[in-house]
This record gives sequence, structure tokens and C-alpha cells, in this order.
Amino acid sequence: MRTTRTVPARPVLIVTLTLATAGSLLLGPDAAGADPKPVTREGAAVDDRAAQAPASAARRALAAPEETSTGTATRGYPRRQVLSPGPENPGDKSLKLGLTPYHAIAPKLNALQRLGDRVSVEVAGRSAGGHRLYLVTVTAPETTRQARAQERMRELIENAPAAAAKSPEIKRAYKTPVFVNSNIHGNEWEGTDASLKLVERLATAKDARTRDLLAHSRLYFNIAANPDGRIAGTRANANGFDLNRDFVTASQPETRAMRQIELGKQPAVLLDLHGYVNGTLIEPTTPPHGENYEYDLFLKNSYANALGMESAVNALGYTPARDGVEPAQIPFRDQEEGWDDWPPIFTPQYAAFHGTVAAHTVEIPLAVNNEEYDELPVAELRRRSAVNTAVAGAAIRATLDHVREHRTSLIADQIEVFRRGAAGSPQVPVSPETVPGVPGIGPEDVYTTDFPRAYVIPPGGSRTQRSAPAAARLVDHLLANDVRVTRATRPFRLAGRTYPGGSYVVDMHQPKRGMANALLADGRDISGKVSVMYDISGWSLGRLWGATVEQVPSGSLRGAHLRPVTEAAPVARVPAHGDLRLRLTDPREIAALNSLLQQGVRARQAPDGSVIVPASARREAVTAARAHDVSFTATRLTGGTPLHRLRVAAAVTPGELFALREMNFDVTPVSTAVLNSGFDWSGTDVLFVSAGLDHAALTAPARRALDAFLDDHGLIGRGTRGAALNAAADRLAVKPVEGNTDANGVVRTENTGRVTHDAPAHAFVYAPLWFTDLGPGVRVEQSYATGNPLVSGHWRPLRDGTGGPAAAAGQASVVSGGRTVLFGTEPLFRDHPKGEFPQVARALFTVAHSGSVEESG
Repeated sequence: MRTTRTVPARPVLIVTLTLATAGSLLLGPDAAGADPKPVTREGAAVDDRAAQAPASAARRALAAPEETSTGTATRGYPRRQVLSPGPENPGDKSLKLGLTPYHAIAPKLNALQRLGDRVSVEVAGRSAGGHRLYLVTVTAPETTRQARAQERMRELIENAPAAAAKSPEIKRAYKTPVFVNSNIHGNEWEGTDASLKLVERLATAKDARTRDLLAHSRLYFNIAANPDGRIAGTRANANGFDLNRDFVTASQPETRAMRQIELGKQPAVLLDLHGYVNGTLIEPTTPPHGENYEYDLFLKNSYANALGMESAVNALGYTPARDGVEPAQIPFRDQEEGWDDWPPIFTPQYAAFHGTVAAHTVEIPLAVNNEEYDELPVAELRRRSAVNTAVAGAAIRATLDHVREHRTSLIADQIEVFRRGAAGSPQVPVSPETVPGVPGIGPEDVYTTDFPRAYVIPPGGSRTQRSAPAAARLVDHLLANDVRVTRATRPFRLAGRTYPGGSYVVDMHQPKRGMANALLADGRDISGKVSVMYDISGWSLGRLWGATVEQVPSGSLRGAHLRPVTEAAPVARVPAHGDLRLRLTDPREIAALNSLLQQGVRARQAPDGSVIVPASARREAVTAARAHDVSFTATRLTGGTPLHRLRVAAAVTPGELFALREMNFDVTPVSTAVLNSGFDWSGTDVLFVSAGLDHAALTAPARRALDAFLDDHGLIGRGTRGAALNAAADRLAVKPVEGNTDANGVVRTENTGRVTHDAPAHAFVYAPLWFTDLGPGVRVEQSYATGNPLVSGHWRPLRDGTGGPAAAAGQASVVSGGRTVLFGTEPLFRDHPKGEFPQVARALFTVAHSGSVEESG
């Protein structure tokens, strides 16, 4: 808890917060936590509603990215593009608020481009629902030669920061990049309208301040980051994903488009415009602070800009009595905890690893979504939206003023971020001395880490290593995040250990070492640091993505024959003779198998869980290997269980539905409502339940139909909903025990069954569950490790001492029997823990293809 504030902190439990999700404000004690929560933002992270996303949206998100106009060669500004208008949509939810509907944005941008030579529009990509993502650039005109000079300086800043720090050209001529991101949550609309208004003003303003700003800055506006949600009035995109939780995984096309803007434009300053918190909330945040970025530089610049935004918002003159608008607040100064910047899943925190030294979530004040949207009069909604648009506009204008006045120091600090990484310099802990002018800095704000000398990712494919597809996927993901990766052309020794040729090496002396470490490191158990966290607290790709990742604390890379790579080496391989074996240890292998089954290939599941493909299907195997980048090996194994294409009914979260489709399963989303409407079970082989299906809420006919199906088919259950259906249907004799529902992170596990064969020794949990009092025929597939199973994250006991990691230690986390498998972990959470996906796939195949799983192993 904070104890060293020089400015009195507001009592957090008294601060009035109008949040985005009904029922998310907890002003009383929280029975699920060790301490009262000071603030809970935007509802629970674990969605208990069944996903209904269309398969077309998943296909679009999983497809290769299309070429966009932002990927063209460097050229000058303006870069005009005439946008074809879309059809008018009278159902666009923004219309009710008096805001700009999505279909009106393209005509508006065309008009803005015609106002002069300062505004350029490009298409940065398409959403999961197929809508265009518009990137608007506002700057003084540049010739192609001048634009190339800007690009050369941008590259120098990242790739040769020591030289960039001494460059008089950069100090004199480099244009400070600023990124304004709007509407990432679809039902938080007004940032889009504020941006459009400001772009219009900047396009024609003649005053000296505007001319000076545009001569020395490039302003980038992602006008509507989530058009699917803007149109539908939903927080999520068409796949049901909260895009502001997706930056570590980058599963969605909108997230990848934003990532590319950050990588390509390298903003020094970023605003991410949200709603709704009253008074307006302006980051920087409360502890814990991301341990992998240069927090002294981040805090210095973010706090200074926050003060300017606070002043500008308050200067609008809105009052609580007249307008219902509270004064703006800065969490770092005004709150003790509850609004952290720990995980890089949020836009501003992710941007910090790419050189953004002032980055902010800005939560505008007056709620107009959810129940307010449905219940308030239109006149009141439009009044609130006008206030919110003005507040967002004030925040943007104040930021541009700050950039104009401090551009030299902002770029100098961005250069310093990259210089420290490239040189392997130690981080600078925050203190009143290192960050003067920021009130209340104390030991609770100090979060640093010891960067290793390197990470080594063996290529995979042997008995002692994880899968080759996992290694390739991880390398490609690192590269997509602008992490530099090399590959050894021959065996090498590092820190007393020999690594095989073909191993990938991440040298941590690189400009974006913070990004590399945030993705690959184990993370930290921060349970004792704060009483509450906003969202996930552990996310390690090194532990959860299925590849072997070796952390090398020290040593020299001299003498290692390492070559930079731009993509992972292909894994695809099919032997020329004999039957073929495909391991099922990676989602790509599952997808390849499902593609073969879809074509009618007669595959069989071997006793070890791998798949045998007959030599007669070699041509199909070659196509699958290339399409999914997987490797088949020759085998003499015979027998095994014949497999067929599964038809899965799934009452699951959006992330789980997407992950099932990523593995190429044939999935039909269901829910309580779908079953009550008369669902036809005849086309289903197995049911997967984790959300949105309540046995007690079913009508009598729907309950009878479900029970009849379960009598003859398999059930996969995850979490409390899955366990509840298991109990209601009288399947497995187990007692589910709920841990702290706020707990989440990376845990150590012990795998003992066929479902978890070859699985990583780590899992992800959110609201962890375990199983006790196991009845006859129940098999333990996986257990939480003994001792403290939590590797990284936040998992505290409840107030009565139960529900913590000590209570879960050694208990069953995955159980099976009687054509049923129950998971207490989160193996498909937000499409993230890729190494765990095969556990679900194996469970689906096992329960659907056998009368029982109790003898598996």
C-alpha cells in the first residue's frame, strides 16, 4: 500500500466511478479477496456468457494479413486516398448518441483531405468483421526526400541510439510522432468524434502554434480501432475479443494493425481514449508498475503530460452539481492501488516497449453504454456524449501542447530507452531524485528486473525438447513484436552449456529488450505486493506457448555463429515412405489433423496420443504439412483408435471458441437460450461447456434432450460452469473446490494422464479450480505442483485462509472418467496459452472416440 504520498491521496473507496460494466463497482468488502478492493474496473475478466461469434470472423482473423496502403514504400505527405463510402446502416448504435456512425467516417475523411495539404488517410487493415481501419496522419507537407529522411532518422533512433543521441539533425529536424487511438472498446465511442473534430481544426488552422506543431510533429489518429463494436454497441469486436487485452497474443486483426502502427511510426507519445470513469481518469497508474520498461523515463513524461490534461479537462468548467462531472484524477497521485500498469496487454503499456515515453489510458467521464444506453432518454445520452467528446478533445489538445513544448526531451528520452537496451545498461529505479517533480514516489513504486544475457530457443523435434511448430511460432511472434532473433549455424556453448545448431538466440543487448523479456520471462509472483490487480498478472510465452525456452543469466555470445533471421525456418516435413506419425503437442498439429479428417483420411490415434496417417494419404499429408507448418515422421506403429471429424457443441467464452476454430474443429456455439429454443443434437459428437449454459435454467424438454445426449456422448467441462453441469448431469463423482476468484497467473503442474501427455509443466489459471473427493473410476490427468504452485501472477488466499495456492498444491487440476474431462485450469484463455491447447483437443478426441477415458494413460 502507498504510504509516502506528498500529495494527499483521495480515499479510493469514496471516489465516484462510473464504470463500463454494470455491477462492477464494489463499494463494500469483497468476500473473494484478502483485502477490500479499492476499485474494480470494467467488470470481471472471465466472461461467463457463451460466445456466439460467427465462424467467418474467426476465419478472417486467422487468415494472412492483407496488403494495406500503409505498407507501401516511403513517400511524401500528403498521401491522399479516396475512400469508397459504405452503405448507410440505420442500426449503427452511435446514431442514438448523436455521434458519427461508422458509415459516415469515410465520407468525412474524404472531405478532410480536401481541406488542404495537411491531412492524409490510409487503410491500416480490416477488422474481424471486415470493416476498414482508418489511419489519419496530420503533418506539414513533406516531399518524398523529406519523408525518407524522417524514416532514416526514425531507424537511427531505434537501431543506433548512441549515435542518434548525438545527432544534431535529429534534434533539429525529426518530427515527434504522436499516436491517438480511439474506440478500441466499441461502446466507448466519443474518442472517435473528438479526433475527427480536432483533425478538422488542424487541417485549416492558420495560427503560429499549429504551424509550429505540424512542422515538428507527425500526428497519427487511429480513428476507430474497433468498428465492429462501434456499430454493434459492444465492447468487443466481431470475435467477442476485448482488443485492449490482446497485445501479448495479438490474435485479432485490429490488434495487429495497432501493433504495426506502433512499430512503424514509433510514437513518443500515445493517448488511448476510453470511457467511462467520473471524474476523468488520466494515467499514469498505481502500483505495480511493469518491471520490464524504463519506468523512470515513462513516469517522468507521463506524469507531466497528465498534469496538462488534467488542467485542460478541468478548465472546461464542468461541475458535479450542474453537469454531473467530477474533477479529473490521476491514479498515481490520487489512488493507492487498483489501476496498475503491470501487464503489457493494454495499449499504453505495450507501447512503452516500443519507445513511447508518455502513454495514457484516458477514461472520459459520463457513461452512455450498457444499461445507460438502454434506459436513459436520448436527450440525456446526447448531452453526456457531447460532454465526453469535449473532454476527450481537451485531453488531445493538451497533449499536443505538451508535445510542442517538450519535443526535444521526449525524443531524447525515447532514444535513451533504446540506448539502455542496446548497451545492456541497468534500469534506473524511480525515486524523488531520479524523477524529480513527481509527488509521492516511494519504495512501493520500484519495480525493476535483472535482464538475462540471452534466451535460447532450441528448434524442437527431439524427445527432450518441446515441439518444433511451437518453437517456430514463438520465433515468428517475437519477430512480429520487433524483437531481434538470431539463429546458430552450428552448435555453440554459452554459460557452460552446449546448444545445437539451428537454435534460436535472443541477445538481450538489443533496443527492445523490455519487449523480449516481457514475452519470454517467467514473470513474478506479486501476490504480496498489492491486494488487488486489474487484469491478468502472469502471461509468460516461455512457459505457456509450448516451446523450450532457456534463460541464460550471463555469458558471452562471442564465438557463436549467429545469423539474424526475419522468419522462423520452415518445420514442414513428410517422409517419402511408410505410414506417417503426427504428434499432437501443438495447435498447428491439431489443425493439420482436423484438415485431414475433413478430407476423409483414415487416421488412427496411437496409445501415446500421437496420430498415425496411412501412407496412402501422403499427398494430403504434404498439403497439410505445408499449410500448417508441421512435421510428420515415419512410423511402424499399427492399430490405434480410428478417428473421425468431430462436431463440437460449445458453450464457451469468446477466447475458447476462437481457439477451437484455430485448431480447425467444427464448432457450433450453444447456450442456455439456444438449447431452450430446440437445439438438434443429432449432428453433435461432444459438448464443451465453460460459460453460458445453466442446467437449472433449461426448459424441461431442453433438459431432457441434453441429458439424453450426455448419456451417450462426451462432455468437456471447464471451470465452475463445467463442473456445475457435470454435477447436474451426474457424470464424474468429484468435489470441485473454488480458489480465490481474482487469482490468476502461471502455475506449475504435474501431468499424469493421456489427455495431458507431453503437455508443458505449466498452466494458466484464472479463478482456479481443483477437484477433491474423487470417486471410483476418476483419473487424475494433471495436478497443481506441491509447495507453492504459483510461478507468476497474483493469487492470495481468501480472508478465512482458504482458496490460496497452498490449498491447491498437490490437488487435481484436470480429471477424467466416463467419457468426461473436467478442467480447473484455463487452457484456452483468450487464445493465449498455446502450449495448453492440445490438452483440450486430446480431451475432445478421447471422450468422443471411446466408451471411457478411465483407462487412458
